[in-house]
Parts: sequence; C-alpha cells; structure tokens
Amino acid sequence: MAALFSRKCFRLLPTATAAAIRHSSAGARAEPLVLRNLENGILTLTLNNPPKRNALSSAMLLNLHKELKSCSNDDNVRVVLLTSKGDVFSSGHDLKELVITDDKSKTKQIEIFKSCSEVMCMIQDMAVPVIAQVSGLATAAGCQLVASCDIAIASEKAKFAVPGVNIGLFCTTPGVALGRAVPRKVAMEMLLTGQPISADEALRHGLISRVVSPELLEEETIKIAQRICEGSRSVLSMGKAAFQMQMNMDRDAAYYYAEKIMISNLNKEDGQEGIKSFLEKRRPQWCHK
Repeated sequence: MAALFSRKCFRLLPTATAAAIRHSSAGARAEPLVLRNLENGILTLTLNNPPKRNALSSAMLLNLHKELKSCSNDDNVRVVLLTSKGDVFSSGHDLKELVITDDKSKTKQIEIFKSCSEVMCMIQDMAVPVIAQVSGLATAAGCQLVASCDIAIASEKAKFAVPGVNIGLFCTTPGVALGRAVPRKVAMEMLLTGQPISADEALRHGLISRVVSPELLEEETIKIAQRICEGSRSVLSMGKAAFQMQMNMDRDAAYYYAEKIMISNLNKEDGQEGIKSFLEKRRPQWCHK
C-alpha cells in the first residue's frame, strides 16, 4: 500500500505542460500563473495553476522570481505569504520540460534548475519574512519551496515528499533545502525512499512550523503575518539576515558576529524607540530605521 501511495504521489509531478506556457505567452490565459495581492503590509503570492497541480514549470518560476524581486525593495511589503490554489501546493518541476531531445533541451534544463535555485535563495535572502501556507501535497521542488520559507503553516491534510528516486531522478536540489530544515537521517530517508510524510511528521521533524485544521489554515496564517507586521521592518530585516548568516558559522564565530549585530540593532532608531516605549509603558512608534 505504501509503495502504491508513493507512485500515486509521484504521478502528481509531471504537470505544467508546454501548452499552458504557450497559452500564457499568447495571452490566452485568463489569469497569471502567480496572483499578487498586497493588503496591510502582507503580500500574498498565490501559485495559480491548479489544473497542472501548480508545477514549478519554467514559466511559473519566472513569474515567481519576478514577483519576489519586485517586492524585495518595496517598503510597503512587511511579509510575504506564499500559498496556492487547488488541492496541491506544488507538484515540483514539470517533467515534460526535463526530457532530453537535443542540445537545446540540455541548455533549457540548466536554465530551469538555475532559475529554481535562484528563487529558493531569493526567499531566504529577502529582507522580509516569507511564510508558506500549505493546504495540500508538496512534492520534490514543491517540498523544496516549503523548506526554503522562513515559516510554514500546513493543513492537517498536507503531505510532503521528495519522490524523484522512484523514477530515477534523485531530488538533489530539493535535498539542499530539505537537509537544512530537518535532521539528516530524516532527509535521507525521504530522499532514498520517496515516501511522503504527513503534516504531523513534518511538524515533528521541523519542516513546518504549525499544523492546523483545513478550515483554520488561512486564518491562522494571517494571524502570524499580522503579528510580524507589528514589528519594525528594519529590525526584522536585519534579524532575518543575521540568523541566516550565523547558522553557517561555528559557535564562537556566530556569537562574535551576533554581538556586533546586537550593537548595531541598539544603535538603530527603532532599537532605541523599542526600549523607550517599553520603559514608558506605551506602544512603540516605529520609523522602520
């Protein structure tokens, strides 16, 4: 039964077809592949190709890259919420784009993986936090996308897998993000077997931050995003960057680096405003500097 489920799970991967890309470029598509909505500092980016299970096709990656880049220096954006339409968060790469037919297709594949890696790195390097709201299945590069986000809230129905090994395509690039989000042995079991894990298992291993009922998923995710928006943008930006940096250092170097960041934080206008507001028992008035 488990093997059958794994094969069933992986059949979700060959998704966003070249036809969909052609339709998009020709203007025949009614809606963009990534929907954008900015409200009260929360930028919601919605993967919008449910018929193709929100595959990270070259077109989808291009759209996602464009949206992330456009908001990276937008002071009106305080947090990015990454979600999807349909029952599948993302089924990963479009396998039809990975078939080798000639030298041109080989070049195309290099571009696809480079583009995907750039999107994942961009999420982690962005000045604002990125939250994944996962309502369903996230496989291969879709699982990589979840692992790359700063916070991930998932429905009880969500499942996560890196099943490339089942079709002779080891999920090497998804393994980069996965291996940095969960314990090594958990990552290796997922990569070597291709078996999916439940939302509860993903929470236990640290792949996601919280599991909620499907009907509360959006509400709970918005609450977290709103809470983040209450902080100073400049302080959150500095803190996110510092956390990412020190995680790649040894202990002593990390403390030395963190001490300097703390001093820099204290010298920020918002750093002093926060202390003063606490001592004066009032709400802080951030200038985001």
